[in-house]
Amino acid sequence: MSAAQALKAARAVGIHLEVEGDDLLLEASSPPPTAILELLSQHKAEIVALLRPGRDWSAEDWQVFFDERAGIIEFDGRLPRAEAEVQALACCVVEWLNRNPERSPAGRCLGCGDGKHAHDPLLPYGVEPYGHVWLHSRCWSAWQEVRRSQATEALMRMGVGTRDCVEAAPAIIGRREPQQHEIRRAASLRAGKFHQRS
Repeated sequence: MSAAQALKAARAVGIHLEVEGDDLLLEASSPPPTAILELLSQHKAEIVALLRPGRDWSAEDWQVFFDERAGIIEFDGRLPRAEAEVQALACCVVEWLNRNPERSPAGRCLGCGDGKHAHDPLLPYGVEPYGHVWLHSRCWSAWQEVRRSQATEALMRMGVGTRDCVEAAPAIIGRREPQQHEIRRAASLRAGKFHQRS
């Protein structure tokens, strides 16, 4: 069963779903069937991606955007097609991030979960009208790495880009090798939490 089918099945039994950060929040008038909860848990990342704002472009729209960018870069920039596709994927990643903003409440770092520190204040990242993510400066790079990974994974699921350009894209979009503590934090962010409202 796909994420879309799991979402449809949940709605059919009266579950209302919302996204809060990387979490999937459920509301239901009665306890949902265990089988539905298992499906939602299994497809959580994909369901969160489906429910996020900015989902107004179809896979075909993304492919058109990618092809258009690659063509412009190839012909106007006079780059080989493979290099143009790498840069086009980087453009798609930025566009996906713009269309799928993340928000967090003020007063708590989305990266580490801590509050304000005298030596590392919380800073807002993002623009209006989409809201902000509040992060310590030391937490920003790991959070950004996770977001770029989410964008790349979402684009690849839609068939945008090739494996070769995905592997080459980190150099273009400024990705660096994360530190060990950032890798652990990124892994925990990807896993997310599964909350249920009563």
